[in-house]
Amino acid sequence: MKTLLFVTDLYYEAKGRNYYEEDLFLTSKLREDFQVVICHPEDTETFEKDFDLTVFRNAGPVANFKDKYQAFRNRVVSGYLKTYNSFNGMADMNGKEYLIELTNAKFPVIPTIDTLDSLDKLPNVKTYIVKPKDGADSIGMEFVTKDDLRDKVDSESKNTLVQPFINFEYEVSFYFIDKEFQYALYAPDKEQRWELKEYVPTEEDLTFANRFIEWNNLDWGIQRVDACRNEQGELLLVELEDLNPYLSLLELSDETRQNFVEAMKKSLQKALQA
Repeated sequence: MKTLLFVTDLYYEAKGRNYYEEDLFLTSKLREDFQVVICHPEDTETFEKDFDLTVFRNAGPVANFKDKYQAFRNRVVSGYLKTYNSFNGMADMNGKEYLIELTNAKFPVIPTIDTLDSLDKLPNVKTYIVKPKDGADSIGMEFVTKDDLRDKVDSESKNTLVQPFINFEYEVSFYFIDKEFQYALYAPDKEQRWELKEYVPTEEDLTFANRFIEWNNLDWGIQRVDACRNEQGELLLVELEDLNPYLSLLELSDETRQNFVEAMKKSLQKALQA
């Protein structure tokens, strides 16, 4: 059996979800086909050389261990370390800069800027959202008026993002393995973001989600396309999570969950053989 170093922070406290439940379930299934050892994200360097593949899962916001994460990435780029997901993604694994790139490229994304010189690219609204580029789990996010933007945004350092507040109908997420759609979940009550139900996407929905998966072009791994449905009925990208997306596996039907596990096992074998 091939060996997997499964990287997760089982005790990270996330709003509305328990990382440890999902990862204990997933590792219990993966050990049917692999030898699996669980490791905290800040301890990987000690062990990773002894494993065939490092699986980076629910590690929490990497901003909490920025230096160690950067060192980890450097070892991956140098060819010293093989990881799952592959580390050639252009989305969340690099921070939120890609939202500006997608905005400029006219993708269906919540418009995003990092300098007030570009404020004319955003709609004129009463409330804006300001958040750090390396943020996650809403850490550091603030709601501000247009008059307060100049006090919150440092246009020289460009380390913050500005977006208009969108009064959306609901949020929906599309989950992929190796560019293949697996399932979708949505929060019918937008005040209960993590009260999720399975969602049956339309062909138009999948065309929307696939556009971002093709743009990112990961070699292998799991991606989650997070979107919101605006009041005009259009989907807009909220974020493309290509590092360690939470999967909400325990919210799925038994059949969907098992299909996902089998698809992930095949994907892991693909990564090992690359």
